[in-house]
Amino acid sequence: MLSKWLVAVVLAAVLALPAAAQNPSNTTPARIRGTVEKLDGQNLHVKSRDGQTLSIALAPNVAVAYLVKKSLADIKTGDFVASTSTKGADGKNHSVELRIFPEALRGAGEGQYAWDLSPGSLMTNATVTSVTGPPQGQTLKVTYKGDESELVVDPDTPIFGYGSGDISLLKPGAAVFIVAQKQPDGTLTAARVTAEKDGVKPPM
Repeated sequence: MLSKWLVAVVLAAVLALPAAAQNPSNTTPARIRGTVEKLDGQNLHVKSRDGQTLSIALAPNVAVAYLVKKSLADIKTGDFVASTSTKGADGKNHSVELRIFPEALRGAGEGQYAWDLSPGSLMTNATVTSVTGPPQGQTLKVTYKGDESELVVDPDTPIFGYGSGDISLLKPGAAVFIVAQKQPDGTLTAARVTAEKDGVKPPM
């Protein structure tokens, strides 16, 4: 049980980091969003959201995580969270998705930086300093690296925690999110995958 927990912690930590902080200098990060076509040994074939079929060589000890549904009520002052956001019509950053990290991940990937989920999106990894707002939504004040920001979490914003799974989740049709490494020869490798479980798809 402890080993599974450690795997989940390491997985979530790496997913939280900006690309430059998690990749060797001779590789290029490739964030892959798509669905599994098949798992052939350690080679995972994925149909990406742009229609490409990609083959990713998985590490022998690949970590597989999944997301667990949470709610607005689960977000507390002091939580360390990660959230993709986009600018709303009100000029504020609205969370597209938000993940609550366990205490062991505090500080992982801390900061606010460009993200590629959609045009103009940001990733914010930060500590919640206050939670305010009417019952139909919340505004989170967050701090990171001596700076601060606000995130508007709407009632329909998906909120998650992490769970630890295994390669049995990598079945045809399952949605996945992978931060792969593109090697100099063009091949893709990955040590971790976030996979769909019980209909909950990675939204990052």
